[in-house]
Amino acid sequence: MDKKYEVKKAYYFLGSYDVALTDLYNAIQAAGFILTFREHSSRMTGQKKGNVDTDIVFFIMRELYKDDDLDKVVLVSGDGDYWRMVDFLIKEDKLFKILFPNKNNASSLYRKLKPQYFDHLDYNAVKKKIELI
Repeated sequence: MDKKYEVKKAYYFLGSYDVALTDLYNAIQAAGFILTFREHSSRMTGQKKGNVDTDIVFFIMRELYKDDDLDKVVLVSGDGDYWRMVDFLIKEDKLFKILFPNKNNASSLYRKLKPQYFDHLDYNAVKKKIELI
């Protein structure tokens, strides 16, 4: 996918499938992401909750456990719910970076991180590294 960081697979986790967003899903896939939708019970009616935090943690930990070609993780989030996993990945030398969507909204739990482990997507230098060429 990405030559600079040698990304082999990039996953994009989504809460639920909405047929009205098919064009968006196609654009995300065209950018090289593998879409993963949260499973919901067919009996569930109304608005489906899109909480994918557990799915992301489970997926990463499963890949580590199975030792499936998972070299390093890049996580895009500022959510403190990932702090324990991020801390574990650092200790296991499996975290490349956590990318915060913007500087002001990252959880205070991440203040402990060394600068080598994080960056902010709202910085122009970071945008240039990851933008589609």
